[in-house]
Amino acid sequence: MAEHLSQSELDYPFKLLEYFNGFRVSKVIFSACELGVFDFLLASPDPVSARCVAERLQSSVDGTERLLDALVGIEILEVETGDDGTALYSSTDVANLYLAKGSAKSLHDMIIYQSQTVYPLWNNMVDAVREGKNQNQKTFGLPPEEIFNAIYRSEEETLKFMGLMNSSWVLDGHDIVTAFNLSGFSTVVDLGGCTGALARELVRAYPSCSVTVLDLPQVVQTAQKHFNQEHDSTAAVVFQEGDFFSGEIPSADLYVLARVIHDWPEEKCMTLLKKIYDNCKPGGGVLLVEALLFENRRGPVMAQIFSLNMLVQAEGRERPPSQYTAMFTHTGFTNVQVCRTGKSYDAILALR
Repeated sequence: MAEHLSQSELDYPFKLLEYFNGFRVSKVIFSACELGVFDFLLASPDPVSARCVAERLQSSVDGTERLLDALVGIEILEVETGDDGTALYSSTDVANLYLAKGSAKSLHDMIIYQSQTVYPLWNNMVDAVREGKNQNQKTFGLPPEEIFNAIYRSEEETLKFMGLMNSSWVLDGHDIVTAFNLSGFSTVVDLGGCTGALARELVRAYPSCSVTVLDLPQVVQTAQKHFNQEHDSTAAVVFQEGDFFSGEIPSADLYVLARVIHDWPEEKCMTLLKKIYDNCKPGGGVLLVEALLFENRRGPVMAQIFSLNMLVQAEGRERPPSQYTAMFTHTGFTNVQVCRTGKSYDAILALR
């Protein structure tokens, strides 16, 4: 390890200390979102004092001031000094765009899920590594083999998870659907398409296509109740209740598997891919969306962390392109193409 470190890092481990405190930085942002700091600042026409923020949020002035100062330190908020010497706080453009609820690109739902669901699971990472299985039992008192019963254990938790998925595709969806030219596929089925956010990105990019979102009944019902967006393109997106493992899947030109395969062990994935192959029209294919590992095991760090999350929360893992290619070719697909987007999620297109 030492030969890869600069002399300055050996003298004083700045980078290691930054990593050690990373969880605290996360909690600063998570806490500010849960308290409503960014929403209040977005609505404030002028910079405001910590006391003003505390009164609005019904929090202590001292605690609020410390939180706001930390947000300034990590460059999410700005601070200036008023004429009377009072510190006045305001949001940065990044905070307004991604952290306030009202923004079209808000990641607020993603943050709430990370804070209230993923964070508690990661407290049991040591046990996950020792046991080689998820920590739903220890964290939430739910059977480890019933991962989506854990994820959808209540209406509140269902909404949190669906908010996470919706935020993901609001952020990364356009890059995913334009990673390849999909204009030749007229009918698309998004398996496990959740809120329909990625489906809507598809029909925006390819107006001539129609997309069916196939998901569990409670997910479809929740999506239509809470995530039904009024866009001109939504007429081309329809929802269908079903279980793509145990039930039938519609025939289509293209199937989308976005953050689905990484949930499951390889044997179950192969069964699903073979089922899709048998239903796929000749010339059709599968668009697989996952965070791709490097073949040399040297990253990307985010994909490696996502893979650990699959250990602690689900039954699967993230994989390098070669493993996905082998799974596709084994189930009959050909012409497997890989596109790294440079963002959180990458795309693989395999044809029948």
